[in-house]
Amino acid sequence: MTQVFLGLGSNLEREKNIRAGLAALQTLFGYLIFSKVYESEPVGFKGSNFYNMVVSVHTDLGIASLAEALKKIEADHGRLRTGPKYSPRTLDIDILTYGDFVGVEAGVELPRAEITENAFVLLPLSEIAPQQLHPQLKKTYAELWKAYDHKSQSLWPIEFNYFTAIF
Repeated sequence: MTQVFLGLGSNLEREKNIRAGLAALQTLFGYLIFSKVYESEPVGFKGSNFYNMVVSVHTDLGIASLAEALKKIEADHGRLRTGPKYSPRTLDIDILTYGDFVGVEAGVELPRAEITENAFVLLPLSEIAPQQLHPQLKKTYAELWKAYDHKSQSLWPIEFNYFTAIF
């Protein structure tokens, strides 16, 4: 089993879509470890604020199969891929790391560059895996967060009820 870190985000019906994404991930992987949910302004475009979080799962799926399964979850929850890259999202699930893999497989570049570029990825990752090493940089996520320019992007934790039923 390989440990995988996933980034989840939504800025359309945020609470509903984050909850639905978590439910789908739990169905696919079983046990999840997840961070707090953080609210942040969009990066790269103007729009509604995002909810973001990081989830740790263990899987036997290879990178290609995992990417396809995540795209299906996104599509099942209304994700459209016809707009520009930086645009509103119902649900976005990105593979951040796949074990210690470094490189490109099935069009997925790992570890994902956004880990060190975006506070809404690095802070929740450092929350759930502070002592884990970034596969390429060989620094812990806690060290990377400490060195990050915290003023470059603002984000804040929100009260989030993970367990409200989805109907």
